[in-house]
Order: sequence, then structure tokens, then C-alpha cells
Amino acid sequence: MFAGVLALLLAARLASAQTPEPDIGTRLLAEPDVRAALDAARDAEARTLDDQVRLCAVPAPPFAETDRARLLAELLRGSGVEQVRLDRVGNVIGVRPGRAAHPHLVLSAHLDTVFPAGTPVDPVREGDTIRGPGIGDNCRGLAVLVAVARALEAARLSTQGTITFVGTVGEEGLGDLRGVKALFRESLQGQVDAFVAIDGAGVAITNAGVASRRYRVTFRGPGGHSYGAFGVANPVHAVGRTIALLADVEVPRRPRTTFSVGRVGGGTSINAIASEAWMEVDLRSEDPAALGKLVEAFEDQVRRALAAENARWAQAGRLTVELNVVGDRPGGTTARGSPVVVAAEAVTAALDLPVLVREGSTDANLPISLGIPAVTIEGGGSGTGAHTLDETFRTTDAWRGTQRALLLALALVR
Repeated sequence: MFAGVLALLLAARLASAQTPEPDIGTRLLAEPDVRAALDAARDAEARTLDDQVRLCAVPAPPFAETDRARLLAELLRGSGVEQVRLDRVGNVIGVRPGRAAHPHLVLSAHLDTVFPAGTPVDPVREGDTIRGPGIGDNCRGLAVLVAVARALEAARLSTQGTITFVGTVGEEGLGDLRGVKALFRESLQGQVDAFVAIDGAGVAITNAGVASRRYRVTFRGPGGHSYGAFGVANPVHAVGRTIALLADVEVPRRPRTTFSVGRVGGGTSINAIASEAWMEVDLRSEDPAALGKLVEAFEDQVRRALAAENARWAQAGRLTVELNVVGDRPGGTTARGSPVVVAAEAVTAALDLPVLVREGSTDANLPISLGIPAVTIEGGGSGTGAHTLDETFRTTDAWRGTQRALLLALALVR
């Protein structure tokens, strides 16, 4: 209850401090110091791309983002950001003070990738294309974060409110938003008026956070020789039964609801009955109620698969199952009429970029769930193959994404 009241107070504080209007982008473009900052962002795009490549060459696998965090901290310090530090969980946090503490904007990008330790990450440039794992998601976001700070410094532009620049850990996969959760529960608790994440390539705006529940399901049994112990319940077969049941689930198209078995594992040899087998499952929906129904169905399927595998065999040695929640992303929506969405649409239109508003699953999910005005914007350019080893980023007019992030930040603290 306290968190809800706090969120309402924070939202009210932002609204009273400054409520961006639909023409805020056009009005900002008429200000000479803003134009100087935008010109600086455009002119420095080659340097921004260099930063993007440099950041991406530093591995940031799940739960091991420290080396990339240190590089980001170095780049922010060199861009005029003050009090740069790493918090308890490894988030990079730095401040560009305004004339007042509020409105207080957090401008953020996540540090981590989906790729495990040991994955080759050296980006390769080929004309107007940069190729490499994570080059768009989210090395682009990190580079734009630095570029915004650098452009503000180059133009010596002062703001009424304060901007805190953040590089978060744990946005991807089993990170379960641990960075942004720590940010709002510890490092910046009760201080943030608005939140903007920069994530990936393109120009879309995400105002709706898709909720998800993630499970690791582990079946265990006595195991044994594939021939000599035949007739003992098999954990791998139980995993297969669960997957088959889940695969046949009918989910609604609206609200969009999805499921996926992302990883499976277990066993020791082709000629042995496994003593353990596991699966990791991702369940999502843009509607919390629909997600709740899917969660109930899945948990029931796990129980049914366990019962079916145990009932199949008459011999002793029954299976057990352990069902653990390994990810719980809250969802919600920042209304189209919210100041942060109005500002995002306005500055996008003012820069003659297409206004594309959609749902997604990003760091913004967490502040949205707390009632804090929040959106995610893409960092410009274009890309393909996110979350694959062959990810690409097209640099054509990518500076326009940098300008959009800069102009949105100013709209919220100017």
C-alpha cells in the first residue's frame, strides 16, 4: 500500500513541476541552446558509434556485467556526469545536477546480454553495418546514454531538473530485472519522478510492459541402466510429457499471451535413465489476468505430467518434481496521456520520425508497475537478429535516435 501511495505522490510531483504538452518538441527546437546540443549529438555520431563498438567488445554475460559497467562508468565520467559509482548489485549510476533536485529523470540503458560467458563478442564493421552479438541490444542504448550526456556538456546546457544516468544489470533472461529492481528499492528509492530506458535499434516507443513468469521445473528419480532398470519412471520423459501438454494450450490472441520452453537438460548418458531432468519456461501476457490463467494451467500440467509418468510404470522408484519461479516481471501501462508518453510522442514527431507506440518487456516494466511515469525508447538506426550471434546494426541516420533521446530528456527536466 505504501509503495502505491508513494508512486502517486511521485507522479503528482512530476505533473506539478512540468507537464509536457503536445508541442513541447517544437518549442524546444526553437531554443538556441537546445539546437546546439542537438547539433553536438549529430556531429558526434561517429564517436557514438565508436563507443557502441568499444562497449560491445567487452563481454557482459548474465550476472557478470562488471567489466562493461566499469567502461560505461569511465565514459560517463568523461562526459561531464558527476558522482559516478557502482551500486550494490552493479548498476552504474551518475548524476547531472539541475538547478533543482526535481523533476528527477532517470535515463537508463541495460548493460547485460543474453550470451553466456565465452561467447565471442568482437563486433565487425562492414560499410554502414556493424555485426556482433548485442550490438543493437543493448550496446546501442549504452552508447546513446553516453552521447546524451556528452551533448549536454558540449552545449553547456543547464536544466531545471536533474538527470541521473544509469546502466543497469540483469535486464535479460534470468537476470529478472534485478538491476532496476534494486534501483527503485534501494539506490534511488523514492527519488525518481520519471524513467526512460533506451533499448535496442529503431525509433519505437514502448509504454506498456508485458508481464512474465518464468519457471525452472526439475523432475528427479532413481535413474538406472537404460536396459537393466527399464520400467523405472524417467525424469526426461516427464519433461517431455509437460512440454507436450503445454504445446497444446490454446491462448488468446488478444490480450496477446505466449509461452515458450527455452531450455531443457538432464541425464548423464544415452544408455542411462536420467536421475534428473529440467526445463525452463517463459510465460507472458500483456494482461495480468490472462497471465494468471496461463500460470495456473502450466502448474497443473506439471502435476499431470508427474502423475502420468509415475502411473505409467509399475516398478518402485517414483519421480518427484520441484517447480521454482526464476523470473517474475511485473507489467502495466503508462497511459498515452501521461506526461512522459506525451513528451515521447511530441519529440519524436518534432524530429520527423514515425510515432510508433507498442508493448514490450524492458526495464521500464518495474517503474510502470510502481505507477512511476516510464517508457522505453529505441536508440535509432535499425537492426536485425537481436539475441542471436549474427545480430546487426545499420548506422544510417542513427544520430536521429540520439537526438530523440536527448530531446525527450530535456522535455522532462527543462
